[in-house]
Amino acid sequence: MEEGWKEVFLTVQEYKANMAKDILENAGIKTVIMNQHDSAYKSFGDIVVYVPDADENKAKELLKELKH
Repeated sequence: MEEGWKEVFLTVQEYKANMAKDILENAGIKTVIMNQHDSAYKSFGDIVVYVPDADENKAKELLKELKH
């Protein structure tokens, strides 16, 4: 990922990544999702949610419940 962005959520389930993105965007935080699933084998690879550096702590706090 480019400089200036921090990973705040990691999952293998696409719906959880989309839930995280919705939570963050509703709080006014820009979000980027990187899907690193293997195109041939959907069960391999991660989906990572990134936010700008300045929003890292707020984003992690907002997503605390989603990680459980």
